[in-house]
Amino acid sequence: MRPKELIGLGVPRGEPLEVAVEAVKTAAREWQMKKGALRQAITRVVKDPAGHRHDELFGGLAEALIALKSDKSRFVARTEPAPYRQWGEDLEPGAIKQMQNACALPVSIRGALMPDAHLGYGLPIGGVLATEGAVIPYAVGMDIACRMRMSILDWPVSALERKRKALENALEQETRFGVGAKFTARRQHGVMDENWSVSRVTKSAKDTAWGQLGTSGSGNHFVEFGTLTLDAADLGLEPGTYLALLSHSGSRGTGAEVARFYSRLAMDRRKELPKELMHLAWLDLKSEAGQEYWLAMELMGRYAAANHELIHRHVIAALGAEPLVHVENHHNFAWQERHDDREVIVHRKGATPAGSQTLGVIPGSMGTPGYVVRGKGDPDSLNSASHGAGRLMSRKAAKARYTWQDAKRFLEKRGVRVLSAGVDEVPMAYKDIDTVMAAQSELVAPIARFDPKLVKMAPAGDGPRGDK
Repeated sequence: MRPKELIGLGVPRGEPLEVAVEAVKTAAREWQMKKGALRQAITRVVKDPAGHRHDELFGGLAEALIALKSDKSRFVARTEPAPYRQWGEDLEPGAIKQMQNACALPVSIRGALMPDAHLGYGLPIGGVLATEGAVIPYAVGMDIACRMRMSILDWPVSALERKRKALENALEQETRFGVGAKFTARRQHGVMDENWSVSRVTKSAKDTAWGQLGTSGSGNHFVEFGTLTLDAADLGLEPGTYLALLSHSGSRGTGAEVARFYSRLAMDRRKELPKELMHLAWLDLKSEAGQEYWLAMELMGRYAAANHELIHRHVIAALGAEPLVHVENHHNFAWQERHDDREVIVHRKGATPAGSQTLGVIPGSMGTPGYVVRGKGDPDSLNSASHGAGRLMSRKAAKARYTWQDAKRFLEKRGVRVLSAGVDEVPMAYKDIDTVMAAQSELVAPIARFDPKLVKMAPAGDGPRGDK
């Protein structure tokens, strides 16, 4: 019997379904039970689990059902919510409410809300949450290990005009964007030699992941050339203006599958959570499912890094240029860290690690500047900062309010050429990056400014799916 059939008989997802699948296999293999008899047996156990606790075949399922029912009445919120601090003003009330909800969880220790925060699933995008002994898949996010990477090149800035066609061709030929995007000839990277059997999801999705290796997602993902202005010697470079390549993308379809599978599993195992906390369901890190998710998440982190490495390697090689410096960082990830003299799991959903002297990249939009920053290690922020400017309005609202003619006027004034993108990504749909940077001046110090000049994103109509 397939899991879908068992669910149809009333077996809940999560541990009961896993136990039922194994019991059915044993019954069919060792007891030669036919499908009709199996259906009747499962139905009886679901109807009266207490009466079947000692059943030789289905006692485990009965115990799992009893435990699940007991769990439903076991949720107790914290007496006092975990503390959190907010940076920035005029944040969405919904995002603030999501942060407050997260701080009511019994596993929550402390939180922080970044100035680019907006509504997400469970934890807001721009939300940071420290938990004890637990990981929350939706607090990591749907695009696990979404990442920034910048390469500063040895070509002069004048190449933006003199060699514009070569730059355009490199982006068009060496990048792929959107849902399901892949290269005909697969790209090679050592990440595909790793153990993809750490979870059932990564094992089954390995072939798909390889096909998408070196590609980018939809929505706000991009690869672009621009100018990097360094006012003082840093990054091993002299002051000046440099040509730079910047990319933003994550773990593609496989990362989304990992997120979906373990988010559902966590919610199935936390049926006791009230509706408003449902998407904050957690997995105990000591559990098999918690360990599976953690290992899969870390693999997706290395896979996302490999995607960026290949994008930069192939685009730069197509030009015949050389990289001088790389700067990169994750967001949408969870880290094991020490805060307040205790070991915690820090979820940074749409937030950049900003420990003392930690380098990172915080972008604006396709038509506004971004910054290379060095973290200040502010303990109240759990060593975090924003991951970008943050959306000012939803994608739907942006499409309703703006046209490409509006965007074209904005971009032409700033000397920006866009090869492809959706109207939901127009710069006017984003918060002012300099206001966001000013609001987090105690979290990071900008050391260089990046101005986009040649931008490629997913084409219109290939929009994001999930929590982005």
